[in-house]
Amino acid sequence: MKFILKICLVMALISSCSAKKEYMLVGTYTSGKSTGIYVYEFNADDKTAKLVDSVKTSNPSFLAVSPDQKFVYAVNENDAKTGGGSVTAFSFDKTNGDIKELNAQPTLGDHPCYVAVDKTGKWVIAGNYSSGSISVLQVNPDGSLANRTNVIRHEGHGTDTSRQKSPHVHATVLSPDNKFLYVPDLGIDKVMIYSFNEETGVLSPTKDTAWVQDGSGPRHFAFDPSGKYAYLMQELSGTVTAFKYNSGKLEAQQITSSLPKDYRGPYTSADIHVSPDGKFLYASNRDSSNTIAIFKIDKSNGKLTPVGHQSTMGRGPRNFNFDPSGDYLVVANQKTDNIVVFRIDHETGLLTDTGQRIDVGSPVCIQWIKK
Repeated sequence: MKFILKICLVMALISSCSAKKEYMLVGTYTSGKSTGIYVYEFNADDKTAKLVDSVKTSNPSFLAVSPDQKFVYAVNENDAKTGGGSVTAFSFDKTNGDIKELNAQPTLGDHPCYVAVDKTGKWVIAGNYSSGSISVLQVNPDGSLANRTNVIRHEGHGTDTSRQKSPHVHATVLSPDNKFLYVPDLGIDKVMIYSFNEETGVLSPTKDTAWVQDGSGPRHFAFDPSGKYAYLMQELSGTVTAFKYNSGKLEAQQITSSLPKDYRGPYTSADIHVSPDGKFLYASNRDSSNTIAIFKIDKSNGKLTPVGHQSTMGRGPRNFNFDPSGDYLVVANQKTDNIVVFRIDHETGLLTDTGQRIDVGSPVCIQWIKK
């Protein structure tokens, strides 16, 4: 009997050690139930999430993780009336999931809504929505942010007089080779392209911009794993544009709707990601749609074929992401204070609700750190 019990104990320990557990970091808006950033230990075997730490910070609506996964950077999406926009740096301990604030630096712009870290880990780049500007912040050797910010401001307006009276930077996405920065600007209907010097952090405008439809409102941007194609989510038109990518240049080759055919509500599309295997593209639609659009990618040309739409089982899917295993798509429903876990069918791309819910106030960004 004792022998059997020992075997059971050993098997249980092996099972526990082999469980696929990763850290899931959740950025939030702090005007409601939330107080900042939450760190969960996500178990891919049973799809559960255990809160292991949290840290108070104002409106950390977008997060970025350093290449060595030792540091986390969060925008503080505020304006001059509420303390000003800033980026806060945090240290992260992978042994236990502890997150601790290092320091914060101003972005010299209002409502920063996106942040990225370059591949060297030396530079943090934020997009200021209301000011229509880009902020480049230098990273100190200890992961904190230096007290020096370079700012580039966009100019112009779009055709939608209610949403495009001025520039509105909505993302700052670096190319796979770290040589270019792509900046979708909702207010001027352009994806601005800058060359990026990873030694100095200097951004230089190129002669190229990505063509988009008037009034479409470029929002988020994603490369496929091969680096041959890129995809743009357009908030105001509910469309996705597929591009061929080559040496910094983007060539538009397809525009397709991300919304269900029978949808007649407002267009407020949000996030976009390519699956880790490069086979499918997913895009989120908010408001009364509250769906994830699913497309199959033709790897020979990058073009999209609609597969279907999945209800997010909540409202306001501002952001979503794949877990490190690539088996699950996790959706942050901002307006219903929950995160929903979907299983991905790797053959069809379709999503199945696992029934797992993670309750967190106003979740708006999900990032991962591997244990």
